[in-house]
Amino acid sequence: MLTIKQITEDTDKVIKGLEKKHFAHAKETIAQVLELNDKRRNAQNQLDRNLAEVNATSKAIGALMKEGKKDEAEAAKARVAEIKEASKGLQAEMDKAAEDLQNLLYTIPNVPYDEVPEGATAEDNLVVKMGGTETELPKDALPHWELAKKYNLIDFDLGVKITGAGFPVYRGKGARLQRALINFFLDEARQSGYEEVMPPTVVNAASGYGTGQLPDKEGQMYHCNVDDLYLIPTAEVPVTNIYRDVILDEKQLPIKNCAYTECFRREAGSYGKDVRGLNRLHEFSKVELVRIDKPEHSKQSHQEMLDHVEGLLKKLELPYRILRLCGGDMSFTAAICYDFEVYSEAQKRWLEVSSVSNFDTYQANRLKCRYRSADKKTELCHTLNGSALALPRIVAALLENNQTPEGIRIPKALVPYCGFDMID
Repeated sequence: MLTIKQITEDTDKVIKGLEKKHFAHAKETIAQVLELNDKRRNAQNQLDRNLAEVNATSKAIGALMKEGKKDEAEAAKARVAEIKEASKGLQAEMDKAAEDLQNLLYTIPNVPYDEVPEGATAEDNLVVKMGGTETELPKDALPHWELAKKYNLIDFDLGVKITGAGFPVYRGKGARLQRALINFFLDEARQSGYEEVMPPTVVNAASGYGTGQLPDKEGQMYHCNVDDLYLIPTAEVPVTNIYRDVILDEKQLPIKNCAYTECFRREAGSYGKDVRGLNRLHEFSKVELVRIDKPEHSKQSHQEMLDHVEGLLKKLELPYRILRLCGGDMSFTAAICYDFEVYSEAQKRWLEVSSVSNFDTYQANRLKCRYRSADKKTELCHTLNGSALALPRIVAALLENNQTPEGIRIPKALVPYCGFDMID
């Protein structure tokens, strides 16, 4: 959430940034924010003046009574009562303005950094790096959903029977490959200094608001109505909320956490060939990286996270590219975001497998996640997160890009985790 200080210190820059993110009615919304803030502040100032007058008048009443000035003392009492009554209305006005202001601020996305490219859609994202080697497949190469059926790795129809579309059942070597990837990603994260946590996969509304999934992504989240709990769309939500309402010591930063969880997304409105097989699921496995850092170090932290994800893709021997997202394609909460995509030779398309974002102070302000510096000042932290990695499309690319006439080859880095080097 943006702070009033950020908005008032450079209103034009904030509006320009929101327009870069294609936030509708940016000028009008910021004008409403400033108007509500003025209303809240004016009511608060008047309340402060009223309180000062009540205190001064109350002290005077005793003196007037001692001097025998009963009529003047009664008039002073009446004035105190009048001020207190007026203050009730002012307090209600201030509370309403503060509530309306808070609710409005929740609807405003983060302001992107200057280096975020202009653009409205994924077509405007900037490719900053290509890596890996091109794959040469047999002429009769199959997409992963057909390979999954051929080698009895994933049963999509059984998932439909048990739950519905988008909830596949992994079997045999397919299940073992899934588990191998989870352990590989967690081991790599731990070796890079991340502490593993195992958080809940359901969260309360306060956690959703803390990281910005609410109210922006409410329609995409599975909601348990009776208990007012949400199934997590990513481990970012519970892990980052560990630090909600926490004041950290500067020496603790940067904090580096990793977590494996199942993730749940309704993916409302998704249809067509792009959702075949593992391309878009309602439930999927993911290993997430979360960092809490000082503002002056967060850019370095972001780069270290990008290097980590790139290292994973290199070890998996997959062709990949890194994109800096344009303003219109970035998430609600991100100040800057890079996507990693792997190339599916069988589908002839790029598949997104990770987003690595720096949120600046946007989430920290919602979370009240702060740190105390060496000079005892309390400052907002920066929060960052990234997938390392989301499994479905990684599995899809591994199956498709490594198919041979003899079977599906397993990358060397995964063989110790799988216990086999070929799916046949």
